[in-house]
Amino acid sequence: MDITFDFTGRTVVVFGGTSGINYGIAEAFGRCGARVAIASRRPANVDAALERLRGQGVTALGRAADVRDSAAVDAVFDEVDAQWGAIDVLVSGAAGNFLVEGHRLSSNGFKTVVDIDLFGTFHVLQQGFAHLAPGASVINISAPQAYVPMRYQVHVGAAKAGVDQLTRVLALEWAAYGFRVNAISPGPIEDTDGLVRLSPDGDPGGSTALKHAPLGRLGTRHDVAQLALFLASSGASYISGAVIPCDGGGAIDSVKPAIEEAGRAMDGQPAR
Repeated sequence: MDITFDFTGRTVVVFGGTSGINYGIAEAFGRCGARVAIASRRPANVDAALERLRGQGVTALGRAADVRDSAAVDAVFDEVDAQWGAIDVLVSGAAGNFLVEGHRLSSNGFKTVVDIDLFGTFHVLQQGFAHLAPGASVINISAPQAYVPMRYQVHVGAAKAGVDQLTRVLALEWAAYGFRVNAISPGPIEDTDGLVRLSPDGDPGGSTALKHAPLGRLGTRHDVAQLALFLASSGASYISGAVIPCDGGGAIDSVKPAIEEAGRAMDGQPAR
């Protein structure tokens, strides 16, 4: 059974929305009639994503912004508000990741990931609060590393655990204003930069994750986007403070083995 969503006349803002999972979310909302604003650090990526969205008939605007810069994030909201008014759906998805053992991770490397993933999410939600429409839905993009310990991912685990708790606490606080706050925790998603970065060299298609996937396939951007559409819809009107996996049941069985095998390969260790 297919579910049809209609976001005609709604305004959606997606941070990190120029590529991968986040672009898929932006595209899905646009196809469902929403006005879509995207923000990302590199201007060229913003321009390219806008061209693709507008080529599909989506009403879209974009702005370069680094989520580590609170003022830059605020400028995105000011532009959206000036053109379209209050925001109905806010997605915070900017993230950084790389493979490294904890004792080899520099303080700056740890800080960079925490600044992008955790502080970036905080900046997006903090600055976005005043621009949210009544009944708005906020969706953060988390990761299984937040609750499944994985070698080579101490920085991401710490950052995403913070994102999950940020989601839960703000769901409590913002309920009084009529806003819902949830998070999606994607597993291995095909055709994304994240899958390539976190797979062993020579395995850009994610076959290592695939061989452990309980459902026998990798996730798709469409899978994640459908969950985002649901969480923003009236069908999820009593769902808030949830961190929902979109990993085919494989947070432990597919995500963890693939990442750890990639890390061992990087270190010149044999696969297990």
